[in-house]
Amino acid sequence: MAVYTEVSFDEAAQLFDKLKLGRLQSLKACEGGIENTNYFADTEGGRYVLTLFERLTFDQLPFYLHLMRHLAGCGIPVPDPALDASGAILHKVKGKPAAVVNRLRGSSQLQPAQAHCAQVGGMLARMHLASQSFELQQPNLRALPWWNDTLSAVLPHVTVEQRSLLLGELAYQNHVQASSAFNALPVGVIHADLFRDNVMFEGDELTGFFDFYFAGCDTFLFDICVCMNDWCIDLATGQHDATRAAEFLSAYEAVRPLTAQERRLLPAMARAGALRFWISRLWDFYLPREASLLKAHDPTHFERVLRQRTVCPLVHPAHLS
Repeated sequence: MAVYTEVSFDEAAQLFDKLKLGRLQSLKACEGGIENTNYFADTEGGRYVLTLFERLTFDQLPFYLHLMRHLAGCGIPVPDPALDASGAILHKVKGKPAAVVNRLRGSSQLQPAQAHCAQVGGMLARMHLASQSFELQQPNLRALPWWNDTLSAVLPHVTVEQRSLLLGELAYQNHVQASSAFNALPVGVIHADLFRDNVMFEGDELTGFFDFYFAGCDTFLFDICVCMNDWCIDLATGQHDATRAAEFLSAYEAVRPLTAQERRLLPAMARAGALRFWISRLWDFYLPREASLLKAHDPTHFERVLRQRTVCPLVHPAHLS
């Protein structure tokens, strides 16, 4: 992922020695992503990912790291943070908070078929159920309050037409999320960023979810919609793929059936998921931080997704008849 903080081989080796993970053999900066500094690290004992956190603080990070340990303990395939001899889960490198997790096997499936979408849907439902026994609480830091606060910073960089769409959609989402129907939605800890590049497959087997550093307490429906806005669309156009969407939802509901309120608000939350990532990509694109290897995502992608979700709403199959 992006590299904001350069870490030398010797600096990393000291941490791996402290964690008793074996002598460091190789260290390679990761490309892609925009939030943290990441390195792939191979030792005599295994393969790992070293992350230095560039925005999250020492106080915020235990939530994410303990969440991953909790989910791993529940049988969800996620990276499991390494503890030191004192049991500490959070470490320090170059004065910044850091963590080391095991590297999941496999690779991302960037052109998913129906079977991949079904596996992701089913595992997401299992993760949602497992998260309900997690005791720590933290809000989704990129939820509606962040959209309201951040939009003013990006509006000077967009066209008049884009400004109208952004402001109109934000007003709509404020209205929806003030409703009694929204406040009746089931909530818990969500991933909030489960795109194709945050899931690993080995062959056709799902081998893990990773990158939990946007996780927080929010509606499960929002998590479903963020996921479907990536897994169940045509990336070039943002158009809905009904077949993949049906497989995803069927597999999810085989584990955790949606409530009536969730089915009814599926179209609105699909729009919410598109708006959230359009705003954040505009912010990252026009107000970037300095980093080697940084590659900001194209913000117009989620503009297309939002327009598609507005013109062709994501409707639950049970409501189509």
